Amino acid sequence: MKILIIEDSNSLRRSLKVGLSNLGFTVDDTGDGSEGLSMVLAGDYSLLILDLMLPSVDGTAILKALRDAKKNIRVLILSARDLTEDKIQGLLNGADDYLTKPFSFDELHVRLLCLMRRGSLNINDSKINIGTFSLDLHLKQFHCNGIDANFTPNEYKLVECLFTNQGKVISPEKLSEYLAGQYDAIAKNSIEAHLSSARKKVREIGYDLPIKTKRGFGYFVENN
Repeated sequence: MKILIIEDSNSLRRSLKVGLSNLGFTVDDTGDGSEGLSMVLAGDYSLLILDLMLPSVDGTAILKALRDAKKNIRVLILSARDLTEDKIQGLLNGADDYLTKPFSFDELHVRLLCLMRRGSLNINDSKINIGTFSLDLHLKQFHCNGIDANFTPNEYKLVECLFTNQGKVISPEKLSEYLAGQYDAIAKNSIEAHLSSARKKVREIGYDLPIKTKRGFGYFVENN
């Protein structure tokens, strides 16, 4: 699950990125409104954490541009503006939720999980089941017939990307972006190493991970 944070406080932005990355999300971030607008319009994000008071382009303008472009993304406004009319206006402008500063990180996490449950993200449940395998998008766990495979964060992200795109071939470049974010990269041999480790853990439980390689193109989840 990819998240973009547009927040001009460097310390808060870094804290959010570390916290959400540790929970298994792929996170990009920026403190500039203009750059953030370009990123969210061009990127493939599921969730946006948006400050309102930003340099270059403010949060309200970003929100309007998103809705005009009909981007399928959930937006959580994170703002110091705590008046009732500010919250009402933010929601009327197209935000899905509004959280005021200061805030609890645990509450932010729960609100994001609730947004993920809403249908327009094309994930109708918190779990994806393929044969005897189950991917829990909220708990960030992968089970084989009920047994936890104990994946590392990168192993989990790799499998999550492929399972949520079942029926599609995903290129190494796309997997790299999903694991590391838009402005970082993971080498193909590192992706192979994470996949090999994930396969080994699943085999130790007594199963074979249903991820196949289409040579020259990428990886896909085999339909059962």
